Amino acid sequence: MLKITYYGHSVFLLNDGKYKLIIDPFIEGNPLSPVREKDIVVDYIVVTHGHGDHLGDSVSIAKRNNATIIAVNELANYVAAKGAKAHNMHIGGSYNFPFGKVKFTIAHHGSSSAEGTYTGEPSGALVTMDNKTVYHTGDTGLFADMKLIGEMNPVDLMLVPIGDNFTMGIDDAVKAVELVNPKFVIPMHYNTFPVIKADPDLFVKKIQDKGYEGKVLGFGETIEI
Repeated sequence: MLKITYYGHSVFLLNDGKYKLIIDPFIEGNPLSPVREKDIVVDYIVVTHGHGDHLGDSVSIAKRNNATIIAVNELANYVAAKGAKAHNMHIGGSYNFPFGKVKFTIAHHGSSSAEGTYTGEPSGALVTMDNKTVYHTGDTGLFADMKLIGEMNPVDLMLVPIGDNFTMGIDDAVKAVELVNPKFVIPMHYNTFPVIKADPDLFVKKIQDKGYEGKVLGFGETIEI
């Protein structure tokens, strides 16, 4: 079974019993995180884009764990220049790692470092571990090609932002779920800051009304898929 743990904002830890992978590890400075950077033990890190609330503590976690950061080319080059191990990829490409496969998708957003360095195109990520595919959409607005992504890559778990302002709000996120047609859905990227305040229970109710399964994960809560 693949275990998924939520650390608030857009941070998810995937654990198949042999490998651990964390996505967008914004830990320090994340008021919702129940853990600290020093608590994170992983083999791989997937980063969807260069904004501070997603790149987060990737470099320090990678160095401390001798872990590999997987990201689009420009972002991978950026973290490598800071001394982290990186695997360069880009949107539309996939690669088989010891734990499984990563494929990057488009995302409608932006991507730059805290210093203003361009860190490539923003992305979503399809991560396959233990024969389960998790679609972390990254920060994105709604786009019609989500239907194509779901058709070509059957999704067991969809992680979707609902906080509005910088990403989709609840209603657009509901439509995104309809397009992707995943087996299970968890909302993310909400309530970290006042500007992205949203009601995750309302989102889950709306997708359940349309016949989809979903759950609001508590911060630090783990589920198995």
